[in-house]
Parts: sequence; structure tokens; C-alpha cells
Amino acid sequence: MTRVVVLDYGSGNLRSAERALQRAGADVTVTDDLAAAAAADGLVVPGVGAFAACMAGIEALGAGPVIADRVAAGRPVLGICVGMQVLFSQGEEHGVVTKGLGLLPGTVTRLAATRLPHMGWNTLRPPADSTLFAGLPEGGRFYFVHSYAVADVAALTAAGAVVTTSRHGQDFVAAVERGALSAAQFHPEKSADTGALLLRNWLATL
Repeated sequence: MTRVVVLDYGSGNLRSAERALQRAGADVTVTDDLAAAAAADGLVVPGVGAFAACMAGIEALGAGPVIADRVAAGRPVLGICVGMQVLFSQGEEHGVVTKGLGLLPGTVTRLAATRLPHMGWNTLRPPADSTLFAGLPEGGRFYFVHSYAVADVAALTAAGAVVTTSRHGQDFVAAVERGALSAAQFHPEKSADTGALLLRNWLATL
């Protein structure tokens, strides 16, 4: 059975992610053990709340180099919600810029929308070559809870990423796939059958 670690650095829907991955067929451990995170077949980086707080938790645990080393070695990592956002170069909240892990190019900024947070179900626009969304039925919806996102699709595409977008007030990056690194702005663990499909597709790549 595929061994997956959900990284516990003090922020994230740990148990809901654990249960969803177990239902998708993985052997899941929720832990702050960096050796286990490095050795697992797949590493999930969750995250809720503020970009700066999540980065502080990752830095306090010393998890940044483990995540980066896995990506450099072609060993799968999946970032979820703010766990996706911290993979980017930086995040800007309330005028404060916080450095991210820098594994993807781009800045996380406040969505240009009249209603925030963007909370609830929304459709996506995955490209034909997406692995995460293979087999997704037309009109499939995923569950979002966020006020910040990355808008610069061109920089990601230029860096060789497969980019899936969605729209709330503006177009934004809903998911990224580049080599061993995958990330979702929405919550697959809260997205019912469509989320389960994505998790099964990700596990199949491990």
C-alpha cells in the first residue's frame, strides 16, 4: 500500500485529509517527523489560515528543506490550500510580504472580488494534459475557502507547469502540476466525489 505522510506543522485540516486519503487507498500517517516525511511515497502539505503563520510553522519545524529536497529528487509532494500557497515565491497579506518556499514562481495576493472569502463550490478549467483531473466529469465542482491566490498563469506556464484555473472576481490558479510537485487551492478532502477522484489520480502517480 502507498505510504503517505500528512505533514503536521501546526496548521491544516489534518484529520479530514487523513481520512480522505485513507478512503482513496493510501496508508496515511499524520506526523511532524521529518524523517518520515522524507521517506514516505507521497508527502501532503496542508494549510489553513494566514500565509505568514503557515510559513512560520514550517520554518519552526525545519520542514522547508525536506519539502524542497523531495521535489528536487522527483519525489511527490501535494500542497493543499495555504499548503499550496507557501510553495510560491512569496505571499502578501495586509501589506506585509512573507517569503515562501520558492518552489513555484509567483506571488499570492488578495483576490479582486467583491465577496470574500471565496467560500463554497466552484468549477475549474483543467487543461487536457492534466494528470490530477483525468476523468473529471464536465462541470465537476470543488470546495474552496480562501481570500488569496496566485493570478500569474503565464509565469507558471513558462516554468513548465500544467495550470488549472478557476474564477471568483478574477481568474486565479486553482491547481498546479510540475514534475513531482502538485498543488490545489481548493480542499480535495472536502470536495466529495470530485476530490476523491483527484486524490486517487495523485496516489496513482506515487
